[in-house]
Amino acid sequence: MQVSVETTSALERRLTIQVPAEKVDTAVDERLKQTARRVKVDGFRPGKVPMNVVKRRFGDSVRQEVLSELMRNHFIEAVTQEKLNPAGTPEIEPVKMNAGEPFEFTATFEVYPVVELKSLEGESVERPVAEIKDADVEELITDLRKQRATFVETDKAAETGDQVKIDFEGFIDGEAFAGGKGEGYDLTLGSNSFIPGFEDQLVGSKAGDSKDVEVSFPEDYQAADLAGKAAVFKCKVHAVKQQQLPELNDAFFAQFGVAEGGESAFRAEVRKNMEAQLKQATRNATKQAVFEALMKANPIEVPRALISGEIDNLRRQAAQQYNLGQDFDIGQIPADLFKDQAKNNVTLGLLVGEVIKANELKADDALVDELLNEMAGSYQEPQKVVDYYKSNPEMLRQVQGAALEQQVVDKLLSQAQVTDVTKTFRELAMPGQ
Repeated sequence: MQVSVETTSALERRLTIQVPAEKVDTAVDERLKQTARRVKVDGFRPGKVPMNVVKRRFGDSVRQEVLSELMRNHFIEAVTQEKLNPAGTPEIEPVKMNAGEPFEFTATFEVYPVVELKSLEGESVERPVAEIKDADVEELITDLRKQRATFVETDKAAETGDQVKIDFEGFIDGEAFAGGKGEGYDLTLGSNSFIPGFEDQLVGSKAGDSKDVEVSFPEDYQAADLAGKAAVFKCKVHAVKQQQLPELNDAFFAQFGVAEGGESAFRAEVRKNMEAQLKQATRNATKQAVFEALMKANPIEVPRALISGEIDNLRRQAAQQYNLGQDFDIGQIPADLFKDQAKNNVTLGLLVGEVIKANELKADDALVDELLNEMAGSYQEPQKVVDYYKSNPEMLRQVQGAALEQQVVDKLLSQAQVTDVTKTFRELAMPGQ
């Protein structure tokens, strides 16, 4: 076998592989003999078909079959011989296939990049830190009460946080437009569920009021025919309802799994959950900061084949998230939606792999147990959850992967210049809320 390697781009390689004619002929003859022993041809007993008949009937198809196998096998031998590390499936094309002559084919593919990993020495990483204050606990308890609030009719003027029952109809240039009408709609003022400015103009209204609400649709509004246009909504207020929070009593506590111990036990449970949430949020934010620094310090080119494969993974995840069904063709989801994320994921995966290899890291059993216990802590019978994970190799590998990832983060943090940045609980654990 003769092999030549051509570098066609930073990561693309083209192999030209030549197989001696006698090797091809020997393989074809052997395959024809095997064929002769098993084929059935009218007029001949099984296994007694003359070779010239077998060649005439099956020679072309057998040769094609043999050449396909030779291309696959010799491609593997060639990349091993040349010490290449293919990324993705090669494009293999025959070049010379004439009988009695050396068989020649090309294989074009991308290779994994050679990463010369740079340390994070001198790189700045901001690590968020936060503590849970009594005010944070009170605020979260108020949020929990609001989630289970009821609304009671009142004669007072509507305030932000109140609910108004309205009929409305929208007009543009005096003409009603499709989808702009509703009746008996319960709208919570301050919820931002309507277009900007709508809810603010209903503050101060009372039951029985009629009001024209003047707004403009955002430029990026989902309905292109309405985007950027000024509109008037004629509204009729039927009722104003004031939010009524549930009392802090045993019935309320029971909704959160606190069956005894009263308010002190409930507050302790809330704080415990907040601490777990904060720990996870801190870990995630720190990991993101470290990985961003790792990619900044180590810009690499990544194979298109790996990016394409990751795009398909993200498409599948999106299809599952939106319950599109097993038969849904993920190719219908535009690749551009995931291109940047896929490239980042592949880049990060290659770099994290290099950190693991360079430092000979393995999942630490103690850290695996710690992560398992954290995960199981939110269940009523934590030990059963731990036992389940440990008895399921696939589930356990996921936790081991998370532990190994955390060890990578810790290793990189030890190299970088770390600055602690103080955040509030809500900023870190509940961003955007």
